[in-house]
Amino acid sequence: MTKAQPDPILLTLFENRFMSVAEAMGKSLRQTAISTNIKERLDFSCAIFAADGDLVANAPYIPIHLGSMSFAVKYQLKLHAKSLKEGDVLMTNSPRAGGSHLPDITIITPVFSPDEKSKIMFFTASRGHHADVGGISPGSMPPTSTTIFDEGAQIVSFKIVDDGIYQRDQLLDYMCTQPAKYAGSSGCRNFKDVESDLKAQIAANHKGVRLIHALIEEYGQNTVKEYMDHIRDNAESSVRNLLREVVDRLGTTDLKATDHLDDGTPICLSISINKSEGSAVFDFEGTGPEVRGNLNAPISVVHSAIIYCLRSMLNSEIPLNSGCLVPITVKIPGDTLLSPSDTAAVCAGNVLTSQRIVDVILKAFDACAASQGCTNNLTFGEGGKDASGVVKAGWGYYETIAGGSGAGPDWHGTSGVHTHITNTRIGDLEILERRYPLILHRFELREGSGGKGEFNGGDGVIREFEFLQKMQVSILSERRSRQPYGLHGGNPGKSGRNLWIKQLREEDGDLPEQTRNPAEGDLPPNKPRVINIGGKATVMMGKGDRFIIETPGAGGWGAPTQPTEKV
Repeated sequence: MTKAQPDPILLTLFENRFMSVAEAMGKSLRQTAISTNIKERLDFSCAIFAADGDLVANAPYIPIHLGSMSFAVKYQLKLHAKSLKEGDVLMTNSPRAGGSHLPDITIITPVFSPDEKSKIMFFTASRGHHADVGGISPGSMPPTSTTIFDEGAQIVSFKIVDDGIYQRDQLLDYMCTQPAKYAGSSGCRNFKDVESDLKAQIAANHKGVRLIHALIEEYGQNTVKEYMDHIRDNAESSVRNLLREVVDRLGTTDLKATDHLDDGTPICLSISINKSEGSAVFDFEGTGPEVRGNLNAPISVVHSAIIYCLRSMLNSEIPLNSGCLVPITVKIPGDTLLSPSDTAAVCAGNVLTSQRIVDVILKAFDACAASQGCTNNLTFGEGGKDASGVVKAGWGYYETIAGGSGAGPDWHGTSGVHTHITNTRIGDLEILERRYPLILHRFELREGSGGKGEFNGGDGVIREFEFLQKMQVSILSERRSRQPYGLHGGNPGKSGRNLWIKQLREEDGDLPEQTRNPAEGDLPPNKPRVINIGGKATVMMGKGDRFIIETPGAGGWGAPTQPTEKV
């Protein structure tokens, strides 16, 4: 039976109405959250899902969240499909339950039919990055983690609201007691902030529920469901046409690309396109094995990268939704970086490996040169479990830092922007210096770091902090040893660098000036040490120490012919 064709006006209307629900949820979440990470940096996403867990519509939030949240909703459906009732709200962050990494906590609320109280029609969901969920270091993004138990609280499934009753005691146990059971790991260092933000997510979901009910009341649930299906069908059709156009543009149905992480681990991709069907197989055979560190990326993250790239290459204005993946078959070999075991550390896979997956996909499609390939994850704070096992109250701060975006066939890359899977803001200077013991001395473009070409890659940035008290500082970054590639003769962008400007201190074993032997002759006065700490490190910085992050530029496109003015 042939499906009825949608009314184009109603299709556009419903696309925007569904997106407006997600936008309203996000506005509510931002207004009611209290953490810098959600309220100021906007590190959150809100979306609507169908009764089967498929993504229906979202507002333009964080791409890495939106593609993977569907996995989380579907996992909860498997566990609770028959037992969910009005007044239930679910909480999860585990990578094996569709999570991306542990700081990203997903809150899921079922939307029941107004006419059949036991029938689920939609789900509203929000995912927020919480700056501290416990683990071995403040900020819960430890560069040195080797197992997921180093990274904080892990929740597979928890009814944070059960039959309308908020379960605070269980939440406290999950966030504070359970993570602290592992050697060297602490529970949440600032539970009150995390709890407040989780309540804001619950409220945002409820806002979405009310707006969906209003939409059903206005148009009827049959029409709403019908156009939900049409929206997904429209996305599917758009991707099928895109794949056909790629074959015509490149003259081949077989695409290949490989790139490497800084440790040498390859990410390999072969794409086989069936032009007549407008379908494709994405095969990651040849990708390196699971790593001991935290660059492992859950399968949900891989799908997020794919759906983001497909949506980005479309010229049509459609909501990002599950229809984009209908023509795609994804093959991920087991026991690899992209299909890690349940206890593998994953905190960097979500923010770093995902960027490299995007670069590999866009390289295969010959779409644009490499962007910075990193999110430059900076965390700092204090508190938690000390060497003697005593737990001290504390806090943690987290931010990602911009870099260059890659040039394309007819455009220059953009300088100083968050690229691809991240879409957050940087921490505002005024907020940072008011809330935390630091001074931000520099935040500027890193001139000349973008690769030259007919079209130039975007420049990275330089961000320099001075810390006003002793605290633990961590950096989790990539593209420190491998440059972002250019295409078609374009030059690569410059790799990044992380410098610790360390004041000399006796307690650290630095040589104080008064102990020098006068017989050695005139010696230059002591000055701070300049130390390259590498791409992934945790350092206890002291008062007066500075930290300079130089983020990568991006690759250029086309052979440079003459100096071109960047736009």
